[in-house]
Amino acid sequence: MRDDGSGGSGGGVDARLARRLVELRTEHGWSLEELARRSGVSRSTLSRAERQEISPTAATLNRLCAVYGRTLSVLLAEAESEPPQVVRADRQTVWRDDASGFTRRSVSPPAAGLRGEITQGTLLPGSDIAYDGPPVPGQEQHIWVLEGELEVTAEGVPHRLSAGDCLRFRLWGRSRFRCLGSAPARYAVVVVLP
Repeated sequence: MRDDGSGGSGGGVDARLARRLVELRTEHGWSLEELARRSGVSRSTLSRAERQEISPTAATLNRLCAVYGRTLSVLLAEAESEPPQVVRADRQTVWRDDASGFTRRSVSPPAAGLRGEITQGTLLPGSDIAYDGPPVPGQEQHIWVLEGELEVTAEGVPHRLSAGDCLRFRLWGRSRFRCLGSAPARYAVVVVLP
């Protein structure tokens, strides 16, 4: 990528990189002025790069990566391709833990530039699964019971949920999922990273 002033095209990796730079700045809640202050890159250059008027130099990208806590390869990988808008049912990863009676379907898997994901869990009657903590402390979770009865314990507080009920919270510590009753419990989990 060169900052040759010739302007960027409307498609391809330059366009995706420009969008990713806008997304990162927005995720941090920074104005162009604030990003310029933090990175040492002029506001004008940042603005032109985000509008695809220029392709940023390696030095500019390196400064932005330092501010965003990424390597250049991670930033470029995030801009390399966009996640598919439609995740077909036959392409969703399904994982089973037969020992615990748990099945997990990745309905909307994590992807660069997206902060949320959706999984579907199914617990057989009597199944009980405990987690020591979330992979990312403070992550937001919404648990919507689709069928059956489920007990979810978050931060030491048990919640009994029936079909149609939704529990939402930010998870900092342990959690536990138990299937209640004689039928499987099927539920959706929406996770939003902080």
